[in-house]
Amino acid sequence: MRRSASGAPGGLRPRVLGGSVTGVRIVFGSDEQTEVTDGASAHLRSQGHEVLEVAVGEPWPEVGRQVGMAVASGRAERGVVCCWTGTGVSIAANKVPGVRAALCTDAVTAVGARRYNDANVLAVGLRLTSAPVLAEMLDAFLATEVDDTEVALVDMVEAGDAMAALRAGR
Repeated sequence: MRRSASGAPGGLRPRVLGGSVTGVRIVFGSDEQTEVTDGASAHLRSQGHEVLEVAVGEPWPEVGRQVGMAVASGRAERGVVCCWTGTGVSIAANKVPGVRAALCTDAVTAVGARRYNDANVLAVGLRLTSAPVLAEMLDAFLATEVDDTEVALVDMVEAGDAMAALRAGR
């Protein structure tokens, strides 16, 4: 199933105003609350997005699971997960079928994750990420659409996930 800003689950549709995307429902989770995470939530809201905060301060596996479930169920169009390295929440979110979480370190990587991989969850490491860099990543992640030439490749990944689930008896 294709999910992107132009065909989001639950009828969510972002709007572009003055060159920036607004009106996206985003689920946000972090295993710790910091100035960076507070700043990210505030930045998203200031851009006109609806932010649903989940699992704040919970262990990173629960953060990844709850954000992943919200995105996969259509409760949110995109997700953001944070932990010290970003790796744990990325792994946990990717365990949820239909989630494509990408650990990014800058805006260029976030654009690539959306454009080429149809990532629907942005994973962030709090150890090295500053508030301005995170704001740039969020803006890039939300403004980028999937490249039509990559859709078949992303579908191959999704089909592989479905086959693995069948083999495992899920």
